[in-house]
Amino acid sequence: MLSKNQLGFFYMFISVCAFSLMDVIVKWSDDYPVGQVLFFRGFCGMIPILFLIPKDRFIDFYKTERPFLHLKRCIAGLIALISIFVALRNLPLATVVSITFAAPIFTTIFSIFLLNEKVRLYRWLAVLVGFIGVIVISEPGLTSLNIYYLYPIIFCLGLSYVAITIRKLSTTEPVWLIGFFFSFSIMILSFLTFYQGWKMPSLIDLSLLSMIGILGGLANLWLTQSYKFSEVSLVTPLKYLALVFAIIFGYFIWNEIPTIKTLIGAFLVITSSFIIFRREMYLKKQVSISRHE
Repeated sequence: MLSKNQLGFFYMFISVCAFSLMDVIVKWSDDYPVGQVLFFRGFCGMIPILFLIPKDRFIDFYKTERPFLHLKRCIAGLIALISIFVALRNLPLATVVSITFAAPIFTTIFSIFLLNEKVRLYRWLAVLVGFIGVIVISEPGLTSLNIYYLYPIIFCLGLSYVAITIRKLSTTEPVWLIGFFFSFSIMILSFLTFYQGWKMPSLIDLSLLSMIGILGGLANLWLTQSYKFSEVSLVTPLKYLALVFAIIFGYFIWNEIPTIKTLIGAFLVITSSFIIFRREMYLKKQVSISRHE
């Protein structure tokens, strides 16, 4: 019988694996329009969520007293999701994953203006280290004016705002309702791209595209379970395994070899986000940021 901490480690590990596989499929799907991929992320992402809705809420599960906050969360999430999809299709996998670790840096900054939190010198130094890491990773894009290096940063900005809104929503709203509204908004947005032309997938491609939504939905549920069973401080470092998976998948599937600058920058970003996280734990806030929510 596994202990609670062991269960927490297990759920975090399979969550990271699911997110990593989802990233691989998104990168592979560049033959399909982004809007079509979004449809599968939204529609199939609702499937795991439907199993969490309590039986006594099936008729009115969609009711909420905070629709405007849900709307802001969905808009920020959509911006983040589209940005990460575009980045994954146009940049090395390890580069994208490395930059996404910078999300806690932007969350720290947003918390000053949106939550009126005081950020002291310790966390400001961590933010500075993180920004240096992002610049080191993005340096090839800055010198060659490669606009795609901006998309992972936009993803971090969107995800950081999502973290703030979820912190507010979670005081009154169940996790499954927050996730449902987001997946539903993804599906609605995807319909607006139909005029651009969607491609009829083969049976194998249909299965893989469906896995984008299922993996994304399950990964977030497993992430939540991980934080439920174990101390956040114990399991969060496992999230950085995503970079190891990205390097492995990128090398064997696309022959991508991360540069020394990418690895150095990733080290700085991970160090920065880990320092911020440890500081949050010290202050008893236990803030967590899930990948695609």
